Amino acid sequence: MNILSVASEVYPLVKTGGLADVAGALPAALLPHGIRTRTLLPGYPAVLHKLKKPKAAGRIANLFGHPATVLAAEFDGLDLLVLDQPALYDRDGGPYLDPTGRDYADNFRRFAALSLAAAEIAGDDVVPGWKPDIVHVHDWQAALTPVYMRFGSARNIPTVLTIHNIAFQGQFGASVFPELSLPPEAFSVPFVEYYGDVGFLKGGLQTATAITTVSPSYAHEILTPEFGMGMEGLLASRAMDLTGIVNGIDVDTWNPETDPHIARNYGPTAIKQRAANRKALEERFGLDASRGPIFCVISRLTWQKGMDLLAEVADDIVTLGGKLIVLGSGDSALEGALMAAASRHRGRIGMATGYDEPLSHLMQAGSDAILIPSRFEPCGLTQLYGLRYGCIPIVARTGGLTDTVIDANEAALSARVATGFQFRPVTADGLRLAIRRAMRAYSEPKVWARLQNQGMKSDVSWAKSAERYASLYSGLLAKG
Repeated sequence: MNILSVASEVYPLVKTGGLADVAGALPAALLPHGIRTRTLLPGYPAVLHKLKKPKAAGRIANLFGHPATVLAAEFDGLDLLVLDQPALYDRDGGPYLDPTGRDYADNFRRFAALSLAAAEIAGDDVVPGWKPDIVHVHDWQAALTPVYMRFGSARNIPTVLTIHNIAFQGQFGASVFPELSLPPEAFSVPFVEYYGDVGFLKGGLQTATAITTVSPSYAHEILTPEFGMGMEGLLASRAMDLTGIVNGIDVDTWNPETDPHIARNYGPTAIKQRAANRKALEERFGLDASRGPIFCVISRLTWQKGMDLLAEVADDIVTLGGKLIVLGSGDSALEGALMAAASRHRGRIGMATGYDEPLSHLMQAGSDAILIPSRFEPCGLTQLYGLRYGCIPIVARTGGLTDTVIDANEAALSARVATGFQFRPVTADGLRLAIRRAMRAYSEPKVWARLQNQGMKSDVSWAKSAERYASLYSGLLAKG
C-alpha cells in the first residue's frame, strides 16, 4: 500500500509543534504493516538546505501563476517529495510567520498550493510511475487537498484528514476564493464556504473520506461546544467517520539509555543514574542543590497551555519546597510573569526562552515531574517523553492527557499501575492540589520510584497506533 502524506512540517527537517513529530515518525511505524509513505512538504529554505542531492521527480507547469518542481529525496529514513516553489516558500522567517512574528499575508496561497500540488500528484502523472492508494493530510495547511481531489482526476482515491488541533482552522476572507483555482460551486456549504469566509479545515472536514484526531478523548471532546471551536455541528454530522488514535513518540530518538543530549544515560533498572542529569540541570539554570523535587515545563507559553495558571502557582512551588524550570516562549505577558517569578526566586526558579531540543531532553532526564496544565490538549507529546524518562507527568484531565497518564489515586497505586497525576477543574487551585499530591508522593521514595518505573514501562511507541492506522487504511480500500 502506498500513502501520500501531506504536511506543512516534518521532524527532523522543520518543526514548530507536535504535528511535525507525528508526520516524521508515523511513516517508519507503518512499514512493518507493508505500508510505504511518501511525505509531501513545502520547500522551505530550512528543508532544502538539509537535503543532499535531491532529484527532480516532476514538475507542475502552473501553480498559482508560477512553475513548481517536485523534488524527491530521502532524509533520516523519510521518503520525501518536496514542493520547490521559491515565490511561495523561499522566506527568511519560519513556516508560517515572517521575521517580525506576523503571519505571512499570503499563507492562504502558500498552503492552498501545497494542497493543490498533492491533489495533482495523486491524480495526474506529476511523479511518473508513482500513485498513492490513499492520501493522508494533516491539519488546515493541507486540508484543501481532498477538496481539490473532489474536483480533479483523483476524486476516487480515499483521503484521511488528521486534526492535530481544531483551534487552528485556516479561515480567510471570501476575497481569497477567486485565487484558489477552485470551481465556483466549491464556495458553498458542502465545501469551503464557512459563514461567508473560506475555511480550509472546514472544507477538508466536509470532503475527506475519513477523519482522525490524535486521541480518543479529544475525538469525543470536539463534538461538544466547549472544545469543538464552532466545528462541533459539522463533526457531529460526520461522527461515524471520526476516529481518535493516540499519538506515539519516536522511542529511538527519545531513549534515556542512548540519548546523546543528557549528562548520563540510564534505564528502568538504573533510575538512580538520573541524579547526574539533575545536577547538570541545576548548574544549567543556576539552581541551588537543595532537596525537593524539580518541576519542569516545556511548552508554548499560551493561555491554551495553562501558563497563566503556572505563573499563579510558581510561588507556591517554592513555598512547598520544590524548584521550577521553564523552557518556552509565546505570550509576552506570560513570559514576563514567569521571568518575574524567576527574579523573585533566584536559585529556585529558572527560565530559558525559545525552544532548545537538546535542552528539552536534559530537562526530561533531570527533572522529577513535568507540569502540563493545558485547558485543552488534543494529544500532547511532552507527557509521553516524561513517561519514557521517568519524569512524572502532572496533567490536566483533558484530551490525550487523560488517555495517556494513569492518575495516582489509591486504587491505581494499590494496583501498581499509576503513572502520574491528573487534575480537574483546570484552575490554579486544581493545579496546586495536584502539585501537593505529587509532593506527598515524592516524600515517599518507594512510591515515587514505583511511579517512575511504571511510567518507563509504558508503551509510548507508535506500534499500537500504527496498527490502528493500518486497519483504517485497509478498511477504506476495502470499501472501494
